[in-house]
Amino acid sequence: MATNTQSVERIMVGSSNSAERIVQDGTLADRAYERILTMILDGDIPVGEKMPPENQLCKELDVSRPVLRQALKQLRSDEVIVSRQGSGSYVIRKPEKAALDFAPVGSIADIQRTFEFRAAIEGEAAYLAALRRTDADLARLKSILQELDRCIEQAELGVVADEEFHMAVCEISTNPYFTAARSSMENNILTGMNLTRNLSLTKPRERLALVQDEHYAIFKAIKNKDAAAARTAMRAHVENARKRVFEGGV
Repeated sequence: MATNTQSVERIMVGSSNSAERIVQDGTLADRAYERILTMILDGDIPVGEKMPPENQLCKELDVSRPVLRQALKQLRSDEVIVSRQGSGSYVIRKPEKAALDFAPVGSIADIQRTFEFRAAIEGEAAYLAALRRTDADLARLKSILQELDRCIEQAELGVVADEEFHMAVCEISTNPYFTAARSSMENNILTGMNLTRNLSLTKPRERLALVQDEHYAIFKAIKNKDAAAARTAMRAHVENARKRVFEGGV
């Protein structure tokens, strides 16, 4: 999460004071992002309303203008707010309110970025998995899907099996860099999975069934050795997971 990211970046940049300040500003921007999200979710800044002036937000959030602008940039990128020339920024969407109940404090922005990373990495892994899979690989994926079916039937969270499915796809690609890249962000990924599956458990049972249908679409494409379809199905699945949290999508 933000704290882990900060520690890793400090190792990378060394002891430079200026570099360390950049890392800390990034963490502050993530927290400002989350606090503004909370204001939107609580209705303090309703959808359709104009955002308060920057100087007012800086004072309320106790952050500098550069930190605030980074947070606002993230909100625009996530299509929560939009800038209208000569008029200011307006709220156009609010995420799933329960997200803040399940996500660790300060982690929402990190989770958002993690979904973007996963869509890119896992989409390509699925593409190669479809070209290189064996019958044993298919049996492995089918077994994991059956365990996820059981989790849905028993109303269990299923994070372990969900993670196992996605890691299996990376391993089936036979390119160790996919698994290495994914393992490097394991904590972030698991936090995101916990969040999305917890949110799904608060919805009608059809929500988890829909998520499982997406897993089966990935499996079908890999089974058929349709690399393009596997990539598309994986990217759509990860993007839909992001939307279920940040856009209140299905």
